[in-house]
Amino acid sequence: MVGGGPAGYTCAIRCAQYGLKAALIDANDRLGGTCLLWGCIPTKAMLFSAELWDHLKHADRYGIAGVEGRKVDWKGVLSRKDDVITRHTKGLDFLMKKNKITTFKGYGRLTGPAKNGIHSVEVKGADGKTQTVQAKKLVLATGSDARMLPGYKADETILTNYEILKIPQMPKSLVVIGSGAVGVEFASVFKSFGADVTILEMLPRIVPVEDEEISKELLRQYKKREIDVHLSIKDTKIEKNKQGVLVSWVDSNGKPQSKQAEKVLVAVGRAPRTYDLGIEKTSIKPDRGFIMTNEWMETTEPGIYAVGDIVGGLPQLAHVGSMAGLVVAARLAGKYAKPVNRARIPGCTYTEPQIASVGLTEAQAKEKGYQVKVGKFPFVGN
Repeated sequence: MVGGGPAGYTCAIRCAQYGLKAALIDANDRLGGTCLLWGCIPTKAMLFSAELWDHLKHADRYGIAGVEGRKVDWKGVLSRKDDVITRHTKGLDFLMKKNKITTFKGYGRLTGPAKNGIHSVEVKGADGKTQTVQAKKLVLATGSDARMLPGYKADETILTNYEILKIPQMPKSLVVIGSGAVGVEFASVFKSFGADVTILEMLPRIVPVEDEEISKELLRQYKKREIDVHLSIKDTKIEKNKQGVLVSWVDSNGKPQSKQAEKVLVAVGRAPRTYDLGIEKTSIKPDRGFIMTNEWMETTEPGIYAVGDIVGGLPQLAHVGSMAGLVVAARLAGKYAKPVNRARIPGCTYTEPQIASVGLTEAQAKEKGYQVKVGKFPFVGN
């Protein structure tokens, strides 16, 4: 397995449980990948802190008095987030030892097709030394990187999901470019803690992968929370200044708009991490960086599989990578397996309120010619 995120480590553990000899190659100092180190887990830790803070604003409703002097301890929020990550990474290290999985710390690159049925991966460590790892089968699970707007680089002012988790002080104002799960979740966190938050979205609605009605309801809730949302925008520009950043754009009516803020979060999607993997030495031909596979996650290069964020046509979600890893492990061990059903993948967005969905949206179902019946039930009555 090349890559130590949910796709890679889940595949390695299941392979070991099936009696196969497994090795895991990862370039980070800790296992866990984006999900554990800079994604799902740290954001959920911060979202929980934000939720507690929101409850404390109305503590008297719950019969709790004497919390008027409360204040946000930003270092404490970050410290708890780091503790949660550390607990999980230690758990992963234990699972590697328990399942007798060999781990290699370093950057793995393919050396070409298999020779006499054996694949070789060159692993370059942080110290610059290289070693070669060989196996009959290879599973690529190198994950993804945050996309950046063309012409800009991430720093302490222009942030991606990686930098925003480390900022030493809570910003008083934040512009979020992009309203997918990453954008709306961070917008929710920082608004709860009192920041002035603006969301910019190129498409005509926020959380665009969800049902249109969900987008409308979340927009309504965000307006209620005084999160400033601008849709159908174009020509976004970022200009750094003494106060932070001036973000300018053209609105849906063609009028130039701008917003001054301390920080800007760029959340415009994730790019597959396949650019320096050595796949050009194989028969694999990436599509916009993504690796295409069949239903069993096999690539066009015999003996090489791909799972997780690098796979074309699959949602970039941790549980999708994990499931794909389980499918590959079963296939490698000759056990019963079912391919990932791409139409039945659940998605969750941990905003306030939270969103969950599975299957086709109403619009997608109608496009496919289904007769659609819509049922609704308010949570308040549940």
